[in-house]
Amino acid sequence: MEETNSSVETVYTPSLQETKKNRKKRSLWKSWKRLKGRTKFYLIVLHLFALVGAGILGAWAFYELGFTNNKGGTDKNNRYLSENQKYASQADTINSQEKTLKGYRDLSVLRAFYPQNADLIFNAAQFSDRPTAVQEMIYAANMYMQGDDHAAAYQKMLSDVDNVLKSNKMRPFEGNVIPWMNDSAWPALKAAILKDTAVIYEAARLTGVEPRLIVGCLVGEQVRLFNSKREMFKRYLGPMKVLSVQSQFSLGVNGIKDFTAMQVERNLTDDTSIFYMGKKYEHILDFQTADHQTERFNRLTNYHNHLYSYIYTGCILHQTMLQWKRSGYDITNRPDILFTLFNLGFQASKPGPDPKCGGSHITVHDEVYTFGVICNDFYYSGELAEYFPLKAQRFANE
Repeated sequence: MEETNSSVETVYTPSLQETKKNRKKRSLWKSWKRLKGRTKFYLIVLHLFALVGAGILGAWAFYELGFTNNKGGTDKNNRYLSENQKYASQADTINSQEKTLKGYRDLSVLRAFYPQNADLIFNAAQFSDRPTAVQEMIYAANMYMQGDDHAAAYQKMLSDVDNVLKSNKMRPFEGNVIPWMNDSAWPALKAAILKDTAVIYEAARLTGVEPRLIVGCLVGEQVRLFNSKREMFKRYLGPMKVLSVQSQFSLGVNGIKDFTAMQVERNLTDDTSIFYMGKKYEHILDFQTADHQTERFNRLTNYHNHLYSYIYTGCILHQTMLQWKRSGYDITNRPDILFTLFNLGFQASKPGPDPKCGGSHITVHDEVYTFGVICNDFYYSGELAEYFPLKAQRFANE
């Protein structure tokens, strides 16, 4: 029997469903090909916008449903930070000045370890009116010092400072450390000075001198006058709070002698003088009449307006400063010397490398002071500083 090998070829026949799909694809492709180019472009753009819109909508839904939320958590320093409120809560229990002083004391300790942070806190405190601001900022900075290399030394220094202050068993003195300022006449004299605030500032502007320097001279002269004839002046200064105006050997509220006033006037107009203040000051004391002596006397002894007393005072201070500066000895930053020379006069002003503070002797309650010291005491005391502050520049530029 003969065997016959036969090869049977299997032919794939698509199903009816597949045939329909293929026909549909060919139909769609033919339809697409028949479309104009502009229509094709619009359809492509339309589909792209649809896809972008769907993406945006999906992202919005994803965000709104909270899938992007960072659940977060409680900071490890939460308990430490919650304690910071204790400083603000002390507002009604501790004197504001005490809080401020304690803050700056602690700040000085912080500066020994972290000067950059201490400087930032100090500068920020100048813009804050909260007494506890410094302590609050220091507390916040301390959070990052917990356990660092400086923490132990920093805490020890703070503790040492506290212990030193607590170890002081002396009862604080309730008065002023400057003895003569504890005199009963001082409050009345301050009130009298404040009445002249406006004219003092006007004289300071005209003469290019810091107002507080002019007031320093006024304080020295008025304290001298009051204590030389204490009982007589008590009747006026205490009840009426008015300044004493001299009209005999010295003139006005600042006790300016006639010959000193005349030299001031000459110095203003003599551009060859070592005392010459400059062209813009030449006419600040021009006379209105031909009788200069009478007009000068009336200017300085005017009981109702002391402006000229302060103008002459400012000129003396400015001219003396220029004399020394041009001689090679700058006493701009030595108010004690300026006050002394104001009291002693131009004849005693001899520039040199070693000026001495002094002047007339003034006795207050059996304690002897000098004119220069009395004026300097006031200048650096902080008294009336809200009205006559210490300025960065004591004299206007030449």
